[in-house]
Amino acid sequence: MTDTQQLIRAVAEADSPARMIAAVQKLADAKDEAAIPTLIAVFGYNNPAAAVAAVTGLTQLGEASVPQLLAQIDDYNYGARAYSIRALAAIADPRALDILLASAATDFAPSVRRAAAKGLGNLRFAKLPVSERQTAQAKALETLLFISQDADWSIRYAAVVGLEALAKNSDLQQPIQARFAEILAFDPENAIRARVQLAQK
Repeated sequence: MTDTQQLIRAVAEADSPARMIAAVQKLADAKDEAAIPTLIAVFGYNNPAAAVAAVTGLTQLGEASVPQLLAQIDDYNYGARAYSIRALAAIADPRALDILLASAATDFAPSVRRAAAKGLGNLRFAKLPVSERQTAQAKALETLLFISQDADWSIRYAAVVGLEALAKNSDLQQPIQARFAEILAFDPENAIRARVQLAQK
């Protein structure tokens, strides 16, 4: 049995929250692609510290994690879904664009929407063929502008974070700065206006 298989078994056999966390951290530290399905499964265990360790492990494995993360998004457990979206956002692979767009705009869980909004701005659009890049960036912009008007202030805040990253990551500064000016003029939340001012520095 390989070391990774032993580490995977240790996660399966963990009989307390603390042992689960330790087992997941060791598995994440192995940086072995064979661990990906187990790390994703941890998102559904209702152990936040273990889930954060799993996100870190999947992020370190980078692009190799993306196909399985996309295939295993949990439609029923929004907590697990939020961790998957956080991992995809951190990896920033543009293959996650469609799921991030849908999650930011329509997911019922604010934690999922916030993670997706922040991820949209940070995607590595340069990895896309030039013919697809502008379309992808335009979709990200459209969704972020849409959710920057959400009723939930925390979603609007996440949209500002996403827009700031997108402004640095694309040629879309003009519409983003125009939206920032509108937010400064009209958004009732001090925290959001302050975040826009930070983004404009």
